[in-house]
Amino acid sequence: MSMQAHLAELEKRHRALEVELAEALAHPSTDDLKIAELKRRKLLVKDQIARLQNETVAGIH
Repeated sequence: MSMQAHLAELEKRHRALEVELAEALAHPSTDDLKIAELKRRKLLVKDQIARLQNETVAGIH
């Protein structure tokens, strides 16, 4: 998988987690642990995106 394809997949996953988190927050009955887990997963993906973008800028493959 090329770096650009991997980056696009991570961005797609990040957007999906963002939507899932927004839906969870819209329902008062959603468990706080589920919300925390979604936030954690979203942050991990964001960190992966940033790391990959930095590698791309630096020319590291």
